[in-house]
Amino acid sequence: MKEDNCLHAALLCLGMLSYILVVATERLNSSRPSLHGHHEKGKEGQVLHRSKRGWVWNQFFVIEEYTGPDPVLVGRLHSDIDSGDGNIKYILSGEGAGIIFVIDDKSGNIHATKTLDREERAQYTLTAQAVDRNTNRPLEPPSEFIVKVQDINDNPPEFLHENYHANVPERSNVGTSVIQVTASDADDPTYGNSAKLVYSILEGQPYFSVEAQTGIIRTALPNMDREAKEEYHVVIQAKDMGGHMGGLSGTTKVTITLTDVNDNPPKFPQSVYQMSISEAAIPGEEAGRVKAKDPDIGENGLVAYNIIDGDGIEMFEITTDYETQEGVVKLKKHLDYETKKTYSLKVEAANVHIDPKFINNGPFKDTVTVKINVEDADEPPVFLAPSYILEVEENASPGVLVGRVHAKDPDAKNSPIRYSIDRHTDLDRYFSISPEDGSIMTIKKLDREEIVWHNISVLAAEIHNRHREAKVPVAIRVLDVNDNAPKFTDAYETTVCEKRQSNEPLITITAEDKDDTANGPRFIFSLPPEIIHNPNFTLRDNRDNSASVITRRTTFSRQVQDLYLLPIVISDGGSPPLSSTNTLTIRVCGCDGDRISCNAEAYTLNAGLSTGALIAILACIVILLVIVVLFVTLKRQKKEPLIVFEEEDVRENIITYDDEGGGEEDTEAFDIATLQNPDGINGFIPRKDIKPEYQYMPRPGLRPAPNSVDVDDFINTRIQEADNDPTAPPYDSIQIYGYEGRGSVAGSLSSLESATTESDLDYDYLQNWGPRFKKLADLYGSKDTFEDDS
Repeated sequence: MKEDNCLHAALLCLGMLSYILVVATERLNSSRPSLHGHHEKGKEGQVLHRSKRGWVWNQFFVIEEYTGPDPVLVGRLHSDIDSGDGNIKYILSGEGAGIIFVIDDKSGNIHATKTLDREERAQYTLTAQAVDRNTNRPLEPPSEFIVKVQDINDNPPEFLHENYHANVPERSNVGTSVIQVTASDADDPTYGNSAKLVYSILEGQPYFSVEAQTGIIRTALPNMDREAKEEYHVVIQAKDMGGHMGGLSGTTKVTITLTDVNDNPPKFPQSVYQMSISEAAIPGEEAGRVKAKDPDIGENGLVAYNIIDGDGIEMFEITTDYETQEGVVKLKKHLDYETKKTYSLKVEAANVHIDPKFINNGPFKDTVTVKINVEDADEPPVFLAPSYILEVEENASPGVLVGRVHAKDPDAKNSPIRYSIDRHTDLDRYFSISPEDGSIMTIKKLDREEIVWHNISVLAAEIHNRHREAKVPVAIRVLDVNDNAPKFTDAYETTVCEKRQSNEPLITITAEDKDDTANGPRFIFSLPPEIIHNPNFTLRDNRDNSASVITRRTTFSRQVQDLYLLPIVISDGGSPPLSSTNTLTIRVCGCDGDRISCNAEAYTLNAGLSTGALIAILACIVILLVIVVLFVTLKRQKKEPLIVFEEEDVRENIITYDDEGGGEEDTEAFDIATLQNPDGINGFIPRKDIKPEYQYMPRPGLRPAPNSVDVDDFINTRIQEADNDPTAPPYDSIQIYGYEGRGSVAGSLSSLESATTESDLDYDYLQNWGPRFKKLADLYGSKDTFEDDS
């Protein structure tokens, strides 16, 4: 089969080649009109006689894609003046000359040395000239000609796109245009049928067809259903040569999708839905869902749900979940299992968007029955009232009944109820409640003037289920009792002039009462019975809860009495009424025009001592006090110090005492333990300025007992330790008790020089100083006495 096709193609090419050569020869011959010579004027004025040229050409033809072994003869150039003796030379120039086209300069034959492609270049413009071979003198003027590349069918049709995508509504009529595909052919459309295309469908029958000349794809079957098949794959072919045998072809794929139309109504998959919900559910809680199936998609598949009938139409509602296309049945009101246990609904599902073209396929809706069972739940108790308002008188004794709240169990078993008070609402514990019957009683006395309203919450719970409880607010109003007497609104105080000339009231006073208005105003003001005939002041009740104080005298004297305390009785309008006595302070002042002076003045001013004199006396006293203070200060600065220190010796730290001692009973004035270095108790006294290289070991037998009272031995021992201690500082730090004060009869008691000098002092007189100096008399008495004692 392949060999037959190749043979046919070869024969076809040969036939076309023969045809082209014949046509080219005819055109060449017909394009050689004879040109008569004409005179041309030369440079020197002579007339050149031009002979008739026997060759003229316009264009040659060469077939494209020639692949023979020899160059292709394009044509021949020949002049009439060419006698064949070889004296004429033909020259070729222009596009492709010498590269693609070559000429035989003797015979004038033009050959194409390369394979030409018309789709790359359709024609070439060349220039030919005949010259004398020996002198290169032009024998003919140059002339242009065109070599056209003759087309062959060597390019198949190509579509603009390799794949096409198109949509067409389902249920479209036959012949509905879907899409137009377009192919192009690179061959010459003006020559033959190489570029004449014909479209055909290879795949996609019998659903679609294509117009042969335009490439328009149309539907070929009626009522194509998207729900049955949504996508189709169509293959379109474009063939040149008018679709005849031997033509080249190209194909493309077209994916056609059926778009949805609303041609299907919603449909419930079942006729009855069963649901259940607890009676304890709150409004808005979901009871269940229904769904009507619609095979359409997008807005064509949107379904809206409605309740159109049923005894539960007041208790339930339905909404549409557009994401899942479900109808959600929700509770609209509270349920009561003891009242009604089942409900029935009739639910309708309808398309939101309806296509009028398919209205005859309707109705586009469906209905279903929904049955809802109410489940019994352990409900909390229910109070008979949403809130309670109770009243109780203030100052009532603890245990007084305020009121009662009542709740019941709504369940069929009617469990007993226990009551309690939410202590967060009664932190001060004013009230208690009976757990059995809900009676509220007082625990403490109530004071309306402190708290008028007590807002508490009472809890009710079943005995067997304390987790299910109800709460109700209870407002307790404390009723007023007349337990507060009226009193002054303010601590009133007024003044009266010594020389009073006006009968105007001194002051207007008002009162207040903490009790309610029923037990407070109107207030009654009066003077106590014992002073009702007071000669100085009287009281007038203004009958508007105020009273005015008026003077009965025209003059007052501060020398006689400068302060009056007027008692005023105020009674309220309660039942029984309460009263209190309040005191008004009235001061007698001196009045001089607008100046009022109420300061206490000495009654001895008549002696002639003025205010200026008093100020001068006070200034003198202050100056005297300042002089005394200065004198005392100067006296202290001049006083000699108690101890006169001579020139300080930097080697000694001396602590002096001016206490002569009080004998052995005086333990505060003289303590031998102060002479002991605490660091030297163990016999080692470290140096303070350098680090010792070796530790000094004290010699045995030199240390006296710590509590020794022999001062002489103690000091001698310390001196020897310091002299023989290589680790001691370079100077001695000795505490010296050598100051006995000035004017001492006994003289110095220092023993610092006792180790080096013999003392000839006589201390026998110490025996006469009493028991306080007995120890010293024993220490420093006559030696004979010591020897006798020993």
